[in-house]
Amino acid sequence: MKIKITSLLIFSAALLFSCGSDRKETKELPPIAVIVNGIVENSTSPFVTASGKIEAENSANVSTRMMGYVTKVHVKVGQKVGAGQLLVSINNTDLQAKKAQVDASILQATAGYNNAKKDYDRFVALFNQQSASQKELDDMTARFEMAKAGLEGAKQMRNEVMAQFSYANITAPFGGVVTNTFIKEGDMANPGMPLVSVEGSGKLQVTAMVSESDISKIKQGMPVSIIIKSMNKKVAGKVSEVSLSAKNTGGQFLVKVNLDATDKAILSGMFVNVQFPIEKEANATVSEQVIVPTSALVKQGQLTGIYTVGSGNVAILRWLRIGKNYGDKVEVLSGLSAKEPYIISAEGKLFNGAKVQIN
Repeated sequence: MKIKITSLLIFSAALLFSCGSDRKETKELPPIAVIVNGIVENSTSPFVTASGKIEAENSANVSTRMMGYVTKVHVKVGQKVGAGQLLVSINNTDLQAKKAQVDASILQATAGYNNAKKDYDRFVALFNQQSASQKELDDMTARFEMAKAGLEGAKQMRNEVMAQFSYANITAPFGGVVTNTFIKEGDMANPGMPLVSVEGSGKLQVTAMVSESDISKIKQGMPVSIIIKSMNKKVAGKVSEVSLSAKNTGGQFLVKVNLDATDKAILSGMFVNVQFPIEKEANATVSEQVIVPTSALVKQGQLTGIYTVGSGNVAILRWLRIGKNYGDKVEVLSGLSAKEPYIISAEGKLFNGAKVQIN
């Protein structure tokens, strides 16, 4: 009987010890130190932002008008070329044969022309001596003009054949850099088929698409700021072209901007954000625009949110609808009011309902 009572006491003590340890494990976590910004920056944005891409002002996909096998590609991607430099050679055996035929026809036409000219000169002299009739002179004149026209036609045929040779030997239209080759030796070149892509090594420009609500604020010659995303660098530029039609661009208007920078690290194909400064209209009504730093946003799949501070200093995740980008800031269309505080940074990992301490 004593053994049973002793065992029961030991079991009860173990149970009490385990319950005490559970209470220690469920102790509340310390609050996470956070920095909060409750004042919305830029209630009215000073610029319009559009995404774009850098490209060379001079660029061309060089092609040919003739069909034939590529005998040699004289350049490689990244190679610098000068204006008129040979890029691609296409087999021109058929053109060589046509050229030989044309040269032979020119010799034949020249012989006929010389003979007709001698007869014409002879009959002119006889007609002046009244030894030939007007009819004979007219016939000889017609024969001479036909021979002359035949020789001119043969020469023009030769010019046509020689022009075809320029499409068998493709040259660079301007100085620049080879950015792509679309063929290799042995491939069949077809009319209109791009063979080599060349970009001018001079000035660069940005092509950007602007929405219809903002295109009226952009003027030609306007100075702009260009943010190169990959380099985290800002350079200056100037609007060079503004399209006034969005018929073929899906409701977006094309704007071209010339870059003032000559940095060799800036390459064609880089993506940028273009900031167009806008003037505040005198009669415009001021509307509060919510703009937050992109570093404060939370991404979960296709959803974008931000942590706000609720009653009791608790972090609350709010889902947002995002609008335009303004460099390192973004416009909030809905989900956050203008005077509502939000968390910029935290010293720990935030989650919905976490206790926070505002610094």
